[in-house]
Amino acid sequence: MTTNIDYTALAERYIAVWNESDPAARRKLVEGLYTEDAGYVDPLVAAFGHDAIDATLGAVQSQFPGLVFTLGGAVDGHHDLARFTWNLGPAGAEAIVVGFDVIQIAEDGRIGRVNGFLDKVPAGL
Repeated sequence: MTTNIDYTALAERYIAVWNESDPAARRKLVEGLYTEDAGYVDPLVAAFGHDAIDATLGAVQSQFPGLVFTLGGAVDGHHDLARFTWNLGPAGAEAIVVGFDVIQIAEDGRIGRVNGFLDKVPAGL
């Protein structure tokens, strides 16, 4: 178990990666935030490793251009796990997509796994 984890700061970094639209900058953030063998899974995708996670982020940004991710409330964490709600929508407006993620933190303090859930999704997604 890692110690002294700031779960909120980690979730904020996670959201920042989803919002980074410059591919080179995003890739650098992915490498700093996720372990090499990290996994990201939700009902629509299963991505493992930096390449697949980075490609997933780029695909979501292409699908929802101009929208931003924000934290939807407080971050709750203990024993190397964090959970939080996130929103995706136009800046300052109601969210179009709402989800809930659970992050498993690896021994080195980076993200080892994300399990995502979609609570509000536009029709046809």
